[in-house]
Amino acid sequence: MADIVTLNPPSREDWLAQLADVITDPDELLHVLNIEADKDLLAGREARRLFALRVPRAFVARMEKGNPNDPLLRQVLTSREEFVMAPGFSTDPLEEQHSVVPGLLHKYRNRALLLVKGGCAVNCRYCFRRHFPYADNQGNKRNWQTALDYITAHPELDEIIFSGGDPLMAKDHELDWLITQLEGIPHIKRLRIHSRLPIVIPARITDALTARFAQSSLQIILVNHINHAREIDEAFRAAMAQLRRAGVTLLNQSVLLRGVNDNAQTLATLSNALFDAGVMPYYLHVLDHVQGAAHFLVDDEDARNIIRELLTLVSGYMVPKLAREIGGEPSKTPLDLQLRQR
Repeated sequence: MADIVTLNPPSREDWLAQLADVITDPDELLHVLNIEADKDLLAGREARRLFALRVPRAFVARMEKGNPNDPLLRQVLTSREEFVMAPGFSTDPLEEQHSVVPGLLHKYRNRALLLVKGGCAVNCRYCFRRHFPYADNQGNKRNWQTALDYITAHPELDEIIFSGGDPLMAKDHELDWLITQLEGIPHIKRLRIHSRLPIVIPARITDALTARFAQSSLQIILVNHINHAREIDEAFRAAMAQLRRAGVTLLNQSVLLRGVNDNAQTLATLSNALFDAGVMPYYLHVLDHVQGAAHFLVDDEDARNIIRELLTLVSGYMVPKLAREIGGEPSKTPLDLQLRQR
């Protein structure tokens, strides 16, 4: 195995310092990883004009030096394939660009999704919101209040989902304000937070944030977004242990990505690493058909075959649900594993 990069990240308490310590230039990223850029890698540099490259050095530290096919690197490095206009792919694959109020999506009957912040700690190249109009859905207190008024007026809602961007880009005092407002709405029982920050920068799970979760009257669920076992390190495991002690339910969702995790053994290793960290595998999503990410696509039948094999490698409770999201549908759509008639 190639060497792992040593970057001496800041202390666990200073997540904002780690958030600011990022690489935004593909050439610098390859240089840090001792990867010589061939013509394909060089041709991919310009894809940052389509979607900016952003990766914290704390995450780069888990990549292998000298390996252009490192599964963590493949998730974040620009590629010339992003310029391919693939048929059936769009800039809004989930039909999300018309929110009910700025920053609030009421896609499913009992739950609404609040886009807390538009930015992310890391820009994943397969992101289904890489074209989303965040400028029209800004995460600020004025828009949050409008969203809260909508939530209050809709008693069928019992769960609010914090999303983004990444909702944990909000500071602790902002999250405290939002949680306090939701706690005052009688029909809201659960708060689900979808975030990649705890895996990219585990220091984001601060003592103050954990304490706020522990004292909340809401049921708090954190859905991590982890695609490969090599993303998981001791700092992440410590952060998850802290959240478990606070009573937070810990789940994970992954995206099935060609060249990253598209085989059963890789997913089995991930499920075991998640379970060891106290996190339950939840969803394995097939790729959303967002323009610029077609090179990550694994077709449905291959996805089904991978899950069939995964079922033979790990216990059933460690097998995530294979699903896709279809714009306008009232729920996610499971991919039936039953063998097709031939």
